[in-house]
Amino acid sequence: MANQTLRFAQGDSFEIISKRTMPDSERQALPRGRVMSIDALRGFDMFWIIGGGAIFRSLHEIFEHPATAWIRQQLSHAEWEGFRPWDLVMPLFLFVVGVVMPFAFNKRLERGDSKRLLYFHIIKRTLILFVVGMVAQGHLLEYDLSKLHFFSNTLQAIAAGYLISAIVILNMRLIWQIVTTAALLLLFWGLMMLVPVPGQGAGVLEPDVNLAIFIDRLILRGFIDGTDPPYTWILSSMTFACTVMLGVMAGHLLRSEKSSRAKVLWLLAAAVGSLALGWVWGIWFPIIKHLWTSSFVLFSAGWCYLLLALFYLVIDVWGFKKWAFGFVVIGMNSIAVYTVTRLFNFDHIGGIFVGGLDKYCGNWSGFIHRLAGFAVIWLILWWMYRKKSFIKI
Repeated sequence: MANQTLRFAQGDSFEIISKRTMPDSERQALPRGRVMSIDALRGFDMFWIIGGGAIFRSLHEIFEHPATAWIRQQLSHAEWEGFRPWDLVMPLFLFVVGVVMPFAFNKRLERGDSKRLLYFHIIKRTLILFVVGMVAQGHLLEYDLSKLHFFSNTLQAIAAGYLISAIVILNMRLIWQIVTTAALLLLFWGLMMLVPVPGQGAGVLEPDVNLAIFIDRLILRGFIDGTDPPYTWILSSMTFACTVMLGVMAGHLLRSEKSSRAKVLWLLAAAVGSLALGWVWGIWFPIIKHLWTSSFVLFSAGWCYLLLALFYLVIDVWGFKKWAFGFVVIGMNSIAVYTVTRLFNFDHIGGIFVGGLDKYCGNWSGFIHRLAGFAVIWLILWWMYRKKSFIKI
């Protein structure tokens, strides 16, 4: 298989095309090895989750300036309707999972895995992500049923979106992948706006009164996500899948024979189109992260496409790679570090090294503790990177 590649989404099964018969221009355009910009973008996203957000929010404790107050506000979620930069962190995680899927599936098929074996891997990975999500945020390790949440974490959103997307891309042509993604967005809109909530009517999108939270409460009962305002999970799984699928489209593009310039332009066009569609749809179907509305999917995907275009242009096209090394180190072990930082307080671990400085630091103390905690995490990841120790699910 060394002189063959697998072209995705050309039919009901993958089409194997010999590299020897490809024109030179097409063969040279195929990505070779890992696309560094994807790892860097994943690491950039994780940076904010595992410490970057806390570091920048703590600046307001030091300066108490309107500018730092604004930064702190932007690094928090919109309470219900609307969109802030911090609302992009979770969809970007799902989006990058989608970008990687065509590369990962192609690699497995190229080495000779059967479609049946690939499905086994998909199901196993889905189950592991779901359980790890319960460990990270569902209180599984407290062994107390009264505190257990079955469906409440980003990793479980990834699991649901990944499973649905895998079925779609393994069985549908590219055009039908696009149609299915659009259909799921429209179906979610139709259900949320047209199906009445018992005792409330249709089209209600209040935090405690909407179809998605009604279904979660009906099925999950006492094991429901306990956040306030509540996030929704079961019905929202179809739009989780749409976020992943929009990433899949970017993955197909990056794997294609198009020139690097064309790939950047297509990503930028997708960014502008998604942002515009999401904003316009949001007039009638509001952008609400807690519900993962269709307008939110498109609007957040627009920013994801834009970030991917910039990272790909700078790193893989222009070749400026050194600046991204810190992000790549994080991105190569993203799910592992996400989980570990949910279980251990690295600010406390960092405090072992900098706690003695508190009497000298004044208002800088919180910033220094958070920076030290992040440094501990990054150094562990750097050591794992040097040892080529990558934890994968």
